[in-house]
Amino acid sequence: MAADRTLMAWIRTSFSMIGFGFTLYKILQAIQEAGRELPRETTPRNAGLVLIAMGFAALIIGNVEYWQTRRVLGKFQKFSMWQSPTWIMSALTAIGGLVLFYMVMMRIL
Repeated sequence: MAADRTLMAWIRTSFSMIGFGFTLYKILQAIQEAGRELPRETTPRNAGLVLIAMGFAALIIGNVEYWQTRRVLGKFQKFSMWQSPTWIMSALTAIGGLVLFYMVMMRIL
């Protein structure tokens, strides 16, 4: 179904943004720990958080679009969100993104 493929594209985009945000955070953190000065002490954390938050927001937008499409299609055919592997993967990605955001925010990683 096209709605599932579109949601998979949103998931792929959000994975990329979340992954890049975390990678940027770790690289800037390593540079900072090596003794190189950055514009601010919180630069690594803030840069990573912005990209992780953008990835999470992209996932939310993708889910809203998916729900709207499925609701329209639901007039013609019954479906259950819990039986959609794409939606389940999207939910797991959202949970993972929130956990990663929290861990970077609290500097647990």
